[in-house]
Amino acid sequence: MGDEVYQPDHDDGDGVFEDEGILDPEDTLVDRGSDPFDEGWSPPERPLGVEHAGTTASEQVAGESLDQRLAEEIPERGVPFGDGIGDLAYGEGELVDDEVGDGRSGRLVAPDEGAHEDDENDMVASDVGIDGAAASAEEAAVHLVPEEDDEPEAYE
Repeated sequence: MGDEVYQPDHDDGDGVFEDEGILDPEDTLVDRGSDPFDEGWSPPERPLGVEHAGTTASEQVAGESLDQRLAEEIPERGVPFGDGIGDLAYGEGELVDDEVGDGRSGRLVAPDEGAHEDDENDMVASDVGIDGAAASAEEAAVHLVPEEDDEPEAYE
């Protein structure tokens, strides 16, 4: 029974364990399917930290200035301005269209007034004016779109 239980390595008294080298593939969490002794290591194509501030001890003690740190930052890619469809300056793509009304509607009531049987299959409602109480978010989002007949005629 004692052979199957994990037993830590015995210490020689100096507290230093001998390096056993590369682990076997079955002892690692990542098995790449090849012998670890056959795998190589390819160095980077250029030294990454040679020209960077802080490679020497004196540079590490002095630290980088704010200007040096800001010079290393990569600016964020900006969102292209406008999509060409009625954009306002710094807007969210508001459409310039007849289907977008300017005037806010009031309280909306269904044709059955909420008390009768609903015979209407469409989603229609009538504006009965602004109520004294606060409007719900859904009602506040509804705006009136003028009918084509309601538009004033141009004077010549």
